[in-house]
Amino acid sequence: MEALVTVDAILKHKGHAVWAVTPDATVFDAIREMADRNVGALLVMEDNRLVGIVSERDYTRKVALLGKNSRTTPVREILTPVVHQATRQTTVSECMELMSSKRVRHLPVMEGDKVVGIVSIGDLVNWIIRAQKSEIDQLQAYIAGGYPA
Repeated sequence: MEALVTVDAILKHKGHAVWAVTPDATVFDAIREMADRNVGALLVMEDNRLVGIVSERDYTRKVALLGKNSRTTPVREILTPVVHQATRQTTVSECMELMSSKRVRHLPVMEGDKVVGIVSIGDLVNWIIRAQKSEIDQLQAYIAGGYPA
């Protein structure tokens, strides 16, 4: 079953790029970085150590709705400090379950205390869709007699 595939396979496909900001960056700079990178969240790193995550959701709930100024508010004031994580060995199914139960959309991928990537709910859904399409294509080829005997 494709849901047993690990995060490592997704990272090999999508890459290990991680976009991050420091806790002292302004919220405005973080939002601009998210827009430039076309992502919905950034890791918050201090001295190569993961200290949290900041997302568009954090911005809307902790800045926009409270009338704070994004150009002067530091990321440290709005970041989510408890970051749920995955490892390279975490399965797609486990990630989906964790994201659903914790209501998060991004999981940093850790190797010990080092960040080696990040997966989003979109990455997981796209992986599952590609896997299902591949399986359907293989079944259609088998039914049509295209599979070797």
